[in-house]
Amino acid sequence: MDRAKSTLEQWRILQAVVDFGGYSQAAEKLNKSQSSLNHAVAKLQLQLGVQLLEVKGRKAYLTECGEVLLRRSRHITQSVNELEMLANNLETGWEPTLTIAREIIYPMEHLVDALSEFLPQSRGTRVTIVDTVITGTAELINQQSVDLAICGGPPPKGHIAEPLLDIDFALVCHPEHPLAQIGIIDDDQTLAQHLQIVIKDTALTPNTDLGWLKAEQRWTVSNFHEAITILKKGMGFCWVPQNLVDKDLELQRLTKLQLQGSSKRRANLSLVIPNRDKQGPASELLEAIIKRHHQIE
Repeated sequence: MDRAKSTLEQWRILQAVVDFGGYSQAAEKLNKSQSSLNHAVAKLQLQLGVQLLEVKGRKAYLTECGEVLLRRSRHITQSVNELEMLANNLETGWEPTLTIAREIIYPMEHLVDALSEFLPQSRGTRVTIVDTVITGTAELINQQSVDLAICGGPPPKGHIAEPLLDIDFALVCHPEHPLAQIGIIDDDQTLAQHLQIVIKDTALTPNTDLGWLKAEQRWTVSNFHEAITILKKGMGFCWVPQNLVDKDLELQRLTKLQLQGSSKRRANLSLVIPNRDKQGPASELLEAIIKRHHQIE
């Protein structure tokens, strides 16, 4: 392998000379002598065989070649800084990655707000968000394949959950759908005669006993945005989180159905740490931020 002609220190000095406006200013900021900086840049230019700076009056300016090489050098020094930070993080137990399971009824804006606060303190931790449905969240918690999980309903046996918020569901369809022409639907047998739109359970072995699934004709989709698109085309009915259809209900693009004894449903969302014994500092920080956003001490 060929040995590099230049060093990271030389490139960092060049960057400082440019960023601080000259050799004397860079020398003061770096706590080095001006002559040592002059020597480092001159040696770098000699080693590369390319002029990087030209002095006009008392100020040094980048040449065209210097601009290109300086720009590329910033990527290299930044990568080295990140590599050194990663090594330090691993030494202190800080997780380089975090995986979050999010039950899709949990409002994404809540999670984004928490992550935006986490980002400046994250030390470069990469975050993966896995959208889950119904028993899919519980399955990932039991497998301990995620670091944090926001699940709907009771947590899996043996796990402690921190309640975050409740989500109300509304039974909706298009205003011109036959079901919308009925005042109050007396029983669910009336619903069973029409197309039901359901959201696919993400578990490998889904629990088919959960939810109302009595309609003979069902279409299964991956998320509520797909379900709402179908509903707005005049097809089927679906239980949908109220917050996702408020605007459509207001603009009468969808209408809420009245079912005798069950016009509204509610889901409880909770935060679960699948393996508290192995939880690292990055996960602990994000957990604290999420709880704080929900005003949980």
